[in-house]
Amino acid sequence: MPGKKRSLCSLLALLSSTCTQAGVAADAPAGQTLYPAGSQQSFKGPEAYFTGEVQVDLLFPGNETAHYSGAYVTFQPGARTAWHLHPAGQHMIVTSGVALTGTRDGNIIKFKEGETVWCPPNLDHWHGATPNAPMTHLVITGSLDDKNVIWKEKVSDAEYDGGKPPRTKAMPDVQVLTPKQQGIIPIAAFTANGDQASLKTALQAGLEAGLTVNDIKEIQIHLYAYVGFPRALNGLATLMSVLEERKAKGITDPIGAEAHPLPADKSSLELGKAVQTQLVGKPVSGPLFDFAPAINQLLQSHLFGDLFGRGILDYPDREIATVSALASLDGVDSQLKAHMGIARN
Repeated sequence: MPGKKRSLCSLLALLSSTCTQAGVAADAPAGQTLYPAGSQQSFKGPEAYFTGEVQVDLLFPGNETAHYSGAYVTFQPGARTAWHLHPAGQHMIVTSGVALTGTRDGNIIKFKEGETVWCPPNLDHWHGATPNAPMTHLVITGSLDDKNVIWKEKVSDAEYDGGKPPRTKAMPDVQVLTPKQQGIIPIAAFTANGDQASLKTALQAGLEAGLTVNDIKEIQIHLYAYVGFPRALNGLATLMSVLEERKAKGITDPIGAEAHPLPADKSSLELGKAVQTQLVGKPVSGPLFDFAPAINQLLQSHLFGDLFGRGILDYPDREIATVSALASLDGVDSQLKAHMGIARN
């Protein structure tokens, strides 16, 4: 029976609550209280109150003097809460990704990592992730008369989309490749298949189209993860030769931006997981990665972390290079299909 009561409290409190003051002893010491990581309850957001996959990790309860509680809530792409209100209001602070929150008037606020939205008391609203990427926010929720949330009906797709056409029927956003992006395609293809004579011509054309020296270096550095060190090193050697020939003719090519260090607050693996999820549109899993989880850890930490985290080329440019390289190789149809899907995101 006590277990059922605890579960009911969690469901009613959800986003940021425990049974707010029931667990605080009247004779609690005046000293500080530590809530160790993982010491509070965690649970999946119930289907009655959420659309999509949601994880709630409680952080701390309210007490006799601080009538508010805190929780991390993680929404997978497209997931959101039902309509609800907070009798004492709520702060929402994004810690990862981009959040959406909407009100009955149709207004939807988009806010990103480090930004905060205050929801005043008794305002019907919803919040969740964007359609294509996960999001985590910290919620700090006040309590009034031992109540901190009142749940209502679920948010429809039309309300979530803010009156825009349904995502399943939306026309694709077709964009023409820039001259620089067009220059990436043959450079990546000939680097991958080892045709150095054709690569030499493609390098000349790419430099004339506005690619910098470091842009092209980064294409070939990026491709070693897909076509191997030998092809990448041969491509870099051909680039050196082309630059020397152009320099002898009095042509000075711009060097371009340098690679930047990885974020100080994230490991390669943490960054890589976020980048991979953003590119694919959802966390990556499947039988192959269950069979050999180390390969996905290396993909996440080294490819999507160390390489994508270097900058110089943005994500679309890296995917253009990847698709072009894979399209020039035999026996990689599955990987090519996957990256063509990523390139469309």
